[in-house]
Amino acid sequence: MTVTAPRLTLERKLLGESDLIISLDEVGRGALAGPVAVGVAVMDAAGARRRVPEGLRDSKLVTEKRRPEVAMRAAAWVQASGVGWASADEIDEVGIMRALGLAASRAILCVVEQGVSTDNALVLLDGNHDYVSAVHPSPLRVRSQVKADRDCASVSAASVIAKVARDSMMVELHDVHPDYQWNRNKGYASPEHRDAIRTLGLSSYHRSSWAIADAPTLF
Repeated sequence: MTVTAPRLTLERKLLGESDLIISLDEVGRGALAGPVAVGVAVMDAAGARRRVPEGLRDSKLVTEKRRPEVAMRAAAWVQASGVGWASADEIDEVGIMRALGLAASRAILCVVEQGVSTDNALVLLDGNHDYVSAVHPSPLRVRSQVKADRDCASVSAASVIAKVARDSMMVELHDVHPDYQWNRNKGYASPEHRDAIRTLGLSSYHRSSWAIADAPTLF
């Protein structure tokens, strides 16, 4: 099956009305353990005229071996980038949707600290639900776009940047709790992960408010 490369068609259209596009995509929403991460990639009009980096796709469509290299190219291509996080404890405390909003707000603040202004910016969010506006401390214009991670190159950049960062964190956490094999499953509900939970119970990095014992395999 041929995978169509993401384009900048929507970004170029939106940049006719905004100075910047702040593109967001989440990683780790369905995991049983570890944080949720939201990647951010900032695109301006000059960037939208540059060629999309080779190999850039939604992170789910890039092999694990190639992702770090693609993420590096993506970060170099956009004006600014970063990752915002919400911990498993925060997910348990406020629920996954609000935790996504916290992570997204932190991602936006990350690029603001790099000098990005949100004054005439549009937030482009993958999906069909705005989980940012209710959490971010200042008003933002937000556009939710279904399949933006597949179709919009700036959102693909945010996706792969977040995926590489979160996978790296889960590999580090594997050294703390190797029995859960987070270096392989990245905190998702693989059979070996669920077997380890049945044997050992939950770690402090698990989302304890979830019905983990009965969770389906998610990948």
